[in-house]
Amino acid sequence: MSDQYKVDLSELEDTITKLNGVLSSMGSAKSCAVNQTFLPQGALGSAEFVEAKELTDAHDAMKVYLEDIINAVHDVMDRFGKNTKRVHGHYSNAEFDSQTSMSGG
Repeated sequence: MSDQYKVDLSELEDTITKLNGVLSSMGSAKSCAVNQTFLPQGALGSAEFVEAKELTDAHDAMKVYLEDIINAVHDVMDRFGKNTKRVHGHYSNAEFDSQTSMSGG
């Protein structure tokens, strides 16, 4: 007897819903990283505080790094969500075709 596999379409639908929720949350994280993490030059003190420029530059570099990470994670989640949706559609169509052929349609 051959092994048979069954795809639980409701689990795929649940996965798609959860991925959409993650993407929605990622939107607020991206917005926060872009718009709410600003450190203007001079905000850390006067010219006597020589490390101020280094700290501001380090902040700017970290801001860019975080934005890049958020964009990369967003892209991966978006791709995974689209692929999961496509797989769901293929399995749903295959199930429909199988039921139709068994009922003589």
